[in-house]
Amino acid sequence: MHCTMAKWISYSLFLLALLAVGSAFSGLFNFSDRDIFSEDLLQANLRQDKASSDHGKRQSTISHPNLYFNHADVQLLRQRTTTTHSHIFKVLRAAVIAMLSNSAIYMPPVKHEEFTNKWNEIYGNNLPPLALYCLLCPEDSAALQFLLKFMDRMADYPDWKVSSAPNDEVPTAHSLTGFATAFDFIYSSLDERRRSIYLKRIRSETEELNELSKHRGWGKQYLQNHQTTNVVAILTGAIVVGMHDDPESMLWKQVSVNYMEKTMFLLNHVVDGSLDEGVAYGSYTAKSITQYVFLAHRHFHIDNTQNNWLRAHFWFYYATLLPGFQRTVGIADSNYNWFYGPESQLVFLDTFVMRNGTGNWLAQQIRKHRPRDGPMGQSSAQRWTTLHTEYIWYNAHLMPQPPPGFGRASMHIFSNWGVVTYGAGLPSGQGNTFVSFKSGKLGGRAVYDIVHAKPYSWVDGWNSFNPGHEHPDQNSFTFAPNGQVFVSEALYGPKYSYLNNVLVFSPSPSSQCNSPWEGQLGECAKWLRWTDEGVGDSAGELIAASSQGDSMFVSGEAASAYSPAMGLKSVFRALVLLNSQTLLVLDHVEKQDDSTVNTHSAFFHNLDIDFKYVPHKILDKYNGALMDVWDAHYKMFWFDTQGHSPNTRIQEAEQAAEFKKRWTQYVNVTFPMEGLVSRVAYIMHGPYVKVTDCKFIESSKNGVRLSLIINNTEKRVSIVTNYNDIGARLDYLGFGGHAKVEDRYQIIRYGLGTQLLPKQITADNQLYDFGFTVNVIAGAILCVVIVFVTMQRKFYVCFSRLMRYALLSVLILWIAALLLVSKSCDQLLCGVKWKGGGPGSEINKQIKLYDQHQFTLPTVVITTLPGSGSEILKHLFYNSSDFVYIRVPTEHVDIPETEFEFDSLVDACEWSRSDALHGRFKIIQGWLHSLVHNTKLHLQNIQLAEGSRVKPPQRASPSRDRRRRARRKEPVAELKGKLRASLDRDAAYVREMRRHVADYPNARVVLNMRSGSWALKLPFLQEVVGPALRAIYLVRDPRAWVYLMLYNSKPSLYSLKNIPQHLALIFKEDAVRDGCLTVAPEFRMIRSLLARSETNAVLLLAHLWLAHTTAVLRVGASLPPEAYLQVRFEDVVTFPQETAERIHTFLGVPVPPAALNQLMFTTSTNLYNLMYEGDISPASIELWRQNMPGKDLRLIEDTCGSVINRLGYPS
Repeated sequence: MHCTMAKWISYSLFLLALLAVGSAFSGLFNFSDRDIFSEDLLQANLRQDKASSDHGKRQSTISHPNLYFNHADVQLLRQRTTTTHSHIFKVLRAAVIAMLSNSAIYMPPVKHEEFTNKWNEIYGNNLPPLALYCLLCPEDSAALQFLLKFMDRMADYPDWKVSSAPNDEVPTAHSLTGFATAFDFIYSSLDERRRSIYLKRIRSETEELNELSKHRGWGKQYLQNHQTTNVVAILTGAIVVGMHDDPESMLWKQVSVNYMEKTMFLLNHVVDGSLDEGVAYGSYTAKSITQYVFLAHRHFHIDNTQNNWLRAHFWFYYATLLPGFQRTVGIADSNYNWFYGPESQLVFLDTFVMRNGTGNWLAQQIRKHRPRDGPMGQSSAQRWTTLHTEYIWYNAHLMPQPPPGFGRASMHIFSNWGVVTYGAGLPSGQGNTFVSFKSGKLGGRAVYDIVHAKPYSWVDGWNSFNPGHEHPDQNSFTFAPNGQVFVSEALYGPKYSYLNNVLVFSPSPSSQCNSPWEGQLGECAKWLRWTDEGVGDSAGELIAASSQGDSMFVSGEAASAYSPAMGLKSVFRALVLLNSQTLLVLDHVEKQDDSTVNTHSAFFHNLDIDFKYVPHKILDKYNGALMDVWDAHYKMFWFDTQGHSPNTRIQEAEQAAEFKKRWTQYVNVTFPMEGLVSRVAYIMHGPYVKVTDCKFIESSKNGVRLSLIINNTEKRVSIVTNYNDIGARLDYLGFGGHAKVEDRYQIIRYGLGTQLLPKQITADNQLYDFGFTVNVIAGAILCVVIVFVTMQRKFYVCFSRLMRYALLSVLILWIAALLLVSKSCDQLLCGVKWKGGGPGSEINKQIKLYDQHQFTLPTVVITTLPGSGSEILKHLFYNSSDFVYIRVPTEHVDIPETEFEFDSLVDACEWSRSDALHGRFKIIQGWLHSLVHNTKLHLQNIQLAEGSRVKPPQRASPSRDRRRRARRKEPVAELKGKLRASLDRDAAYVREMRRHVADYPNARVVLNMRSGSWALKLPFLQEVVGPALRAIYLVRDPRAWVYLMLYNSKPSLYSLKNIPQHLALIFKEDAVRDGCLTVAPEFRMIRSLLARSETNAVLLLAHLWLAHTTAVLRVGASLPPEAYLQVRFEDVVTFPQETAERIHTFLGVPVPPAALNQLMFTTSTNLYNLMYEGDISPASIELWRQNMPGKDLRLIEDTCGSVINRLGYPS
């Protein structure tokens, strides 16, 4: 009895440890990494005794199947073969038939040498679907006998390794996972001898793999396919062995769960659902991750289904699909689409994460369109690997439906991966064009930042990751007009820059291969050399990405991806999709004065169709290349700012790929660098457009302008290359974006929208036609008159009368034409086509009319009621070259003392434009003017008070308000203790702002006015700041706000901040008298409540929110619509991308992908904390719904109901 109790306690301790690990990783980030990953969780304190006899008896009767389902589920699974799951079962049955009919291929060989002489994962991969079929169809004895023979041979082998890769345990892991899963499925069909042999083999392989995890790289490298594959194999073996009372299996479970929970924790940082190894290897890793998430939830009650990465992972499959659902983006080591699945991963996401039918729909589309053979067909080793989990996880109640917007080309930004796609997930067809672009950080932004910032002690820099499958491919792109791939990736292969669509340079002093040429860091080997010096700092950066209709713009900077020895200041590439057929690629290269580089070379690959080897001339002046697809010509050509267009070299390369050879053909174009700056344009287009002219019309220090005539319409493309200077962008483009395209019909400002032009040009043409018609008629009349004159004797017509009538008719016609034309013509003889006219002059008329008014760069002021979460908007502006983010007030950036004292919570005083016009509050006006218009000088003049040199507060002058003097009087020792750390942090922040403004002198100021007092003074601010003011008012649901004030912390903020005292100060006689001539009438109710000594905190807070919000809505309505934007805090958290785009459109500045990633990370990972509130996520901001007393909710809704509805909050 004592032994039994001890074992039960030991087992319970193990489960508690697993639950602790799961809780730690499922979203808590309020502890340090030492708290989360303590040594107690890394080692299990397990006893080696046997379990109780009762427990063992229960295990023996229902032990298998239990891995993915139990015995009671089997009958239901069998019924579904002919009903809801029949479409999957047909594939499963066809797979088994293929195995049985080709046993020489699919049956493990008799000799162990033959098994180990090749990459043998095919055998382990095919075991689970074969075993599931045998379970679903017990009457098929042939299949069962095939399976038993299969497993007998596997069990007889001395080991499951590959002789050519003795240190690679991945094949063993595939065999172990498959063998253990099959054993669990068909356990009831095995005799006792086989049960014993198979179980012993599973145990020995699991034990060996667990031991190797302590020494191999995959045992410490996260987010990599080897790690997930091998660790999930250990977990699968441990669960199966553990069903037979093996005490050591508990340790294996704990170790594997610990590995995988760290993986899930790191994945939670990846906000876009991507994996840096690309879609093909991503499907490999995701196969194991989805299996782990299911097994952890089923066996250990660890719920990862709301992991941030999982919630976005669907888009990793959908937004990377080329038109036709057969091929994906080939970034990193890839085949044409997926290694594993992805149908299983998609149905998992639908059943357990999304629950909306889109995963089921995409799985159906992929299976429906999947090629049966050819290079895009599935490998025989991986074809059926995930059929068993797809069948088990499929939820037929989720009706398949496409995602919103399906059928319309759109852009998707993978902000962590650094990848942008356009036109993904469409059916194949003319006009359905796909473009991709990559410029990202090594390992992805989250991993890169973790490595460099070192926030977790258990992460050992790049030693904890393995980006070896990545390519040197920053600023690479693909182009598939009409779904026909014109420029593609070279897919899986050795890591050379010339095998990617990027630039290489010559001569380079640091070339590692192909000297004197050098490409990006980490090249020249089978795997990316990420451990070499400097490679870990390699990074590209998405600069801008936006789309408008069938047009899109994307740009990236890749200078950091090249060796510093080459002296490259900028390697900037921009893509402009002008229509579904035409892509403009611009390369801007800038080098340092001492750089030795004098040549750069570009590469454009195609794996499918040959480029023509004959020289190809386009427009009789530019060299180019041609691809012929069934007589449809796909063309590309190139030229620099001087009009030079060198000949191309069309080359081939054959490289090792997976376990075969892959061939690629590429166009190689080399340009000399004659100065410090080189700019080259590449035009690529499909067969359904006609390009008749193309040239640079301007090349300045800030950017370039090109003119293209496409289908007889001129398009002018303006692209800024000095992208970090928002002032330069304004000067060059007329707005704060990065590019625009103009033609006679519209102006596309990428990131802001499309402006349709009045049909001025068309009207001019009509008027010109009308004038021409009038002239023809007048000439005809004169001719008739002349004929009559010559024949007047014959017709006896009076000559003088005839001439009078003719001349009068001609005069009337000309006057009428002149009157009509003069209404639209703004120059003399506008119908005449002067020299230099043509399409360009037509566009110039529109540019003259619509570029005279430039968009104003914004000065941003954020106002809110304290506690509404305005600090979250920092992540849209912080660390951006476009903005400098300043909090007001802080220890160093404080509001100057005037006759009016700003309350840190709120006041009821309104300041108007007339106050500013009449010179009131001059000190405040001067302070604002200095902060906004002379930011650099203002920051330099701030005297920093270091925490180590805190001085006693100076004695207040007699003229200061007594309330201020009383509040600020504190003992010196107490002040030092409280302020030292805060002052040090704030001083460091001021220094950071100084550096930022020095680096980006045109950065626009963003003031986060943290007191609610400023919201009622926006008209005053607008007059002081000027027309550039853009005020953002952040509002929050009053129920959430009151909950934060009263219930979210102990002591409550209501008590901690002494809210009643703040409210009482609002209506003090001297407060109203000194600088407050206008009190917002909405605050009268609060005054009444205070007069009757109301003590109900919920009622006071509800009325405070109501008074402040109603007053701000009134004040905001008085401002020009372009100067005021109201944003809901809940929208920022729940819809970060849409809200960020809305805010930036209001500001007239496109949202940078980096800022978008920061905001998405802040709002969705549970890893960001707001002061007094804790972690932020869509779920956490709704806690008031579960935790707030019903009577309080009703009181708030009764008080604020009308405004709640007005703001769109649900009751």
